[in-house]
Amino acid sequence: MRKRNFILSLVLLATTLSFAARVDTIRVESKAMHRTIKNIVIVPDDYQSTKSYPSVYLLHGAGGNYKDWVINAPGVKALSDLYKVIIVCPDGGVTSWYYDSPVDSTYKYETFVTKELLGNVDAAYSTIKDKSGRAITGLSMGGHGGLYLSLRHQDLFGAGGSMSGGVDIRPFPNNWDIAKRLGTLKDKPENWEKNTIVNMLDLLKDSSLKLIIDCGVNDFFYDVNSNLHKKLLEIKYPHDYIERPGVHNWPYWSNSVKYQFLFFNEFFTRGSLRR
Repeated sequence: MRKRNFILSLVLLATTLSFAARVDTIRVESKAMHRTIKNIVIVPDDYQSTKSYPSVYLLHGAGGNYKDWVINAPGVKALSDLYKVIIVCPDGGVTSWYYDSPVDSTYKYETFVTKELLGNVDAAYSTIKDKSGRAITGLSMGGHGGLYLSLRHQDLFGAGGSMSGGVDIRPFPNNWDIAKRLGTLKDKPENWEKNTIVNMLDLLKDSSLKLIIDCGVNDFFYDVNSNLHKKLLEIKYPHDYIERPGVHNWPYWSNSVKYQFLFFNEFFTRGSLRR
């Protein structure tokens, strides 16, 4: 524990220093949604096409866009340099919840992220083109997305995370346009039941998908995150769970993302996390 705390202290110190990661904006044509979507890709300052780099897909929350992480948590650029990792910030729409909507064919963000964007990134950048070199996480709606997409695509992502995530959508039937993506809870209860994280744990067939879940104790999503942690304990699935003082805001996520990247770096460099 003392060694881990010392390493984390070095990480937090390093991310306060000046780094020079390159920030690209890429346009990806979505054939699934018949439009072009902007995304940000951050590469380390010493990026070389002759090397292969792990990638972390970093998802924004409801009401946000692809620029959110760079603007509101500029320290993520330092994490790219520190861990020599490519960071991909997709545009997930204002309230897509990263679903392929069963009620609105114009929303196919699961397909966009996992097929169209991922394929374009792997073609344009020198990534590790295997789940051993890919992770996905995000905040709020993006926390739901990080777990939803990693659970459903364990062939693509070796690690998944969530920061203040909406990991159980059922208590919030009138919020954040979820009903526009799934139909109303009253009319389409089956869509809500099968597309909420707490009901998807049966997809965890073994312990290969590495998970980290994080939420502030004063967050309105705290109870659903605590409950998800308990369910994972019940099925004895290994995961990292962090709760600490904090609310649903950028100061919390700017700190939280550092812990997530430390977790992912251990996955990338060791293949599996030391328990």
